[in-house]
Amino acid sequence: MALINTIREKSGWAVGAIIIGLLLFMLGGDFLYGRSSIFGKNDTSVGEVAGEKVEYADFENTLEQAKQAFIQQQQRQPDDQALAYIREQAWNQTLYRIAFQKEFDKLGLKVSDEELTDMVQGVNVHPSIRQAFTDPKTGQFDVLKVKEYLRNLDKMDPQAQAAFANFEANLRPERLGSKYSNLLKMSTYVTSAEAKRYNEAQAAQVNMRYLFVPYFTVSDSSVKVSNEQLQAYIDKNKARYKVEDGRSVEYVSIPVTASVEDSTTIRKNVDELATRFASAPVDSSFVQLNSDAPTRPAFLSPADMPEKLRAQLPLQVGKVYGPYAENGTYSLYKVTSEKAGAQPAARASHILIKADGTTPEADAAAKAKATEVLNKAKAGANFADLARQYGTDGTTATGGDLGWFQQGRMVPEFEKAVFGATAAGLLPNLVKTSFGYHIVKITAPKTSQTYQVATVQKSIQPTDATRDAAYNKAQQLKGEATDLASFRAAVAKDKSLQKVEAKGLGRGDQAVNNLQGARRLVRWAYGADNEAPNAKIGDVSPVIEVGDQYVIAVLTGEREKGTADVASVKPEVTALVRNELKAEQIISKLNAAKGSTLEQLAQAYGSSAQVKTADNVVLGQGQIPGLGAEPVAVGKAFGLKPGQKSKAFAGEQGVLVVEAVSATPAPATADVKAAKQQLTAQRTARADELIYNAIKQQANVKDNRTKFF
Repeated sequence: MALINTIREKSGWAVGAIIIGLLLFMLGGDFLYGRSSIFGKNDTSVGEVAGEKVEYADFENTLEQAKQAFIQQQQRQPDDQALAYIREQAWNQTLYRIAFQKEFDKLGLKVSDEELTDMVQGVNVHPSIRQAFTDPKTGQFDVLKVKEYLRNLDKMDPQAQAAFANFEANLRPERLGSKYSNLLKMSTYVTSAEAKRYNEAQAAQVNMRYLFVPYFTVSDSSVKVSNEQLQAYIDKNKARYKVEDGRSVEYVSIPVTASVEDSTTIRKNVDELATRFASAPVDSSFVQLNSDAPTRPAFLSPADMPEKLRAQLPLQVGKVYGPYAENGTYSLYKVTSEKAGAQPAARASHILIKADGTTPEADAAAKAKATEVLNKAKAGANFADLARQYGTDGTTATGGDLGWFQQGRMVPEFEKAVFGATAAGLLPNLVKTSFGYHIVKITAPKTSQTYQVATVQKSIQPTDATRDAAYNKAQQLKGEATDLASFRAAVAKDKSLQKVEAKGLGRGDQAVNNLQGARRLVRWAYGADNEAPNAKIGDVSPVIEVGDQYVIAVLTGEREKGTADVASVKPEVTALVRNELKAEQIISKLNAAKGSTLEQLAQAYGSSAQVKTADNVVLGQGQIPGLGAEPVAVGKAFGLKPGQKSKAFAGEQGVLVVEAVSATPAPATADVKAAKQQLTAQRTARADELIYNAIKQQANVKDNRTKFF
């Protein structure tokens, strides 16, 4: 069984290797939710791939296999997050099985029985088999051990037999996928002309001057953008605005949080536990029986203790400390033993002065500054205040406090100074490390003392009465809200409620903004909730429990797969169209300006026009130093003769007029082999993604899993 686990771990569940490479997209979903709702539905398909329906029963079978593989590998039941991943793995395998198999069949790709045998016990053994049967001492693979294992397989337990059968069954689709992928990857070709152009683009440089008028110099309020203009822009750029199905909602969440009364009740129970904990004969058993998060008693140095327990140092063996309330939990700590630890711990604060550069002069300046600060600390200045004023690292906010730390966690020079100190206080000399100069204050000298601590924790949970009160409040809101208008009015009336908007929820989403595990809310928005099916825009959801919250939502928008509508991308597209309109205004004004030089044009335009110089601009990078990505401007500069100016044109960040000063052409390159290899590697690296996207697009995948999960 251990061997089977090794094979499975090395193979990534076998199917994962090539399938995961090809199937790059991941969708969301809850594996089990809504399972009981499938009966009675007319359509039992969970989707459609390449014209072939995916029936619920078939998909559930794939799902169950993936789930069992997870359980065998992880030795635990999957939680909600893992279940969502498992469902996606099963869906991806389904897409692979249908969409890719059709492509395999078109090309006549097959994997023979002889190939499969070869992958398990032949010459070209699968990497997972090779790793599982390789001697870790010698590094040698022994195929005889594989054959011996297979001969004894029928004597193993059924679980081991099933696991190997599943591994072997997935070898064929994996090899098919590898063949198909390699077939296309091997067709990647870069011509000598392409490689030559690539080399030239990386080496050619131009020195240029440019006039630049940023878009932001024209007020947004002076440019009106109509919905018609936005729609025209989307129509012109449809490829950029392809979208999947989406839903938009407005919602309110009512948290179920422990009240003061709840906390008081739990505190009384914890106080009783503390009394019993002090006299408990077996501390580990007491922890297992009474802690919400039981852990074994452990020896802790001051560096590893909770802060509230550390504040009680030195600790007394046999004493119970607490309860301490922190992060919604009451904690009790019982010290059961003490001993000297292997590594001492200490606490210190520091002020780091870094050198501004690597020259000897920069180092001397940093040392002088650090000496000045050290002298102020020696004179009695507050160390924390000095750290906030002069420190140059992340500890300035805490007054230079580094907290407790064990030996071995800091750089050697710093540790030598800290752990060499015998008492608390300011170290008299600077400490130099690779980071700079440190002024160091020992706040707790080194100690090797450790304490064995048993911990009991009790969560401060809301009582049933508190939960009922929150639910009743949610139901009251639900009763007042019958549509979007009444929902907004009811929320506005209650100042304790805050309305939140979520746009573009996908069919498979697990979360809604920061609401984790909100799968039922998503399913309701898509009209697939059992209690309130077929939701329409303006409908109010039932009260939905999401973790420790009750949620009421209103469906405010629907987006179908295809091209985005104006409303869903309005802010983004408005900014782009507004810049286009600004560019027209700026270009018109520049064209009307009189002058033959860039300076004259800038003066005629106004103070918002800037004239700058950019040297050593590389064609292949498309960047102008100090301005950023402006590929059109760079291209125009390379197309001009020295002293020649372009017409005004729209760039990424504003309108430009460019003028070439001088050009340095790329040196002639006879050998383009390296460029060919680089370009081929770049294109091959993208092949899996491009292959999958192309096949997925042709397969016209329809995902209806929301009806069931």
